[in-house]
Amino acid sequence: MRRSLPCLAGAVLVVALATPALAAGGDDGFTIKDPRITESSGLAASHAHPGIYWTHNDSDDGAYLYAVDSRTGRTVATVTMTGVGAPRDVEAISIGPDDNLYVGDIGDNLGGKWDHVWIYKLPEPKVLKDQTIRATQYVVKYADGPRNAEALMVHPKTGRVYIADKNEDGGHLYEGPAQLSASGTNIFEPVATIDLWVTDGAFSPDGEQLAVRGYFGGIAYDWNGGKIKRRGRLNVPLQGQGESVTYTADGSKLMYGSEGANSPVQPEDAPGYSGSGSKSPSQGGGSAADGGGSGNGTSDGFKVGAIAIAAVFAVVLGFKRLLRRN
Repeated sequence: MRRSLPCLAGAVLVVALATPALAAGGDDGFTIKDPRITESSGLAASHAHPGIYWTHNDSDDGAYLYAVDSRTGRTVATVTMTGVGAPRDVEAISIGPDDNLYVGDIGDNLGGKWDHVWIYKLPEPKVLKDQTIRATQYVVKYADGPRNAEALMVHPKTGRVYIADKNEDGGHLYEGPAQLSASGTNIFEPVATIDLWVTDGAFSPDGEQLAVRGYFGGIAYDWNGGKIKRRGRLNVPLQGQGESVTYTADGSKLMYGSEGANSPVQPEDAPGYSGSGSKSPSQGGGSAADGGGSGNGTSDGFKVGAIAIAAVFAVVLGFKRLLRRN
């Protein structure tokens, strides 16, 4: 999305504060080095190519997807989608159990300007090279009217598509039809509330958990057969404008991405992962307003910086609400 006042305030403070260096590549984190990618807004771990992450710019950059090698941070393939017209505000990407890429052209920064939004589906390429791929375009409407959204998630077992809308006071999880229709309108129904200003989300590879993130926090849910149950807060790293999240292919980590040139993708252990070194999320809350918590091992100075940014964020939101009252 276009940068709002609270996001700019956070970005300015992030630049002013020292941030921890990323480890050297792979699932230990990486930096996106492609100068074309300045607004990375979605992230998905490849099914076909280990160590590759798919991303895209948001807004109306064009019908482009980028395959980034996490070992080097360099783009190894650019996919141009055809059959989709001119994208308006691409905000999310996910991969389904059919090994198709699902791209969410679901942004609406005016919060209700668009009568409908779109989802694009295309096969993940078997060969990583610059190429053009024809996508299927699906028209999407919400049962309770237009809204802004930045999170699209495909369940890895059922293939059902879900969208979480973006609302600073908390939003909803929307469920699409069992099968998307390319010839009609696909109505997404609200099925649960999400207590977060959501900028992205992802299912764990086993389909048992749903993770959603915001600018300064995140929440882990047990999927519970679609009746989501809050598990706790996620350890979301402090980023300039945190816009994306995905699980690693093995489900051991969550990878968090941010907008901006040379943007970092930073790992945190996935909640409840049974492998060694896993850690559980905090059980004491978790929303954009409470800061979300940083990962273990973060320096005290960095934590102080996170608290300062959260404070500025809260002040700006309070000021916006005051203006609305007046």
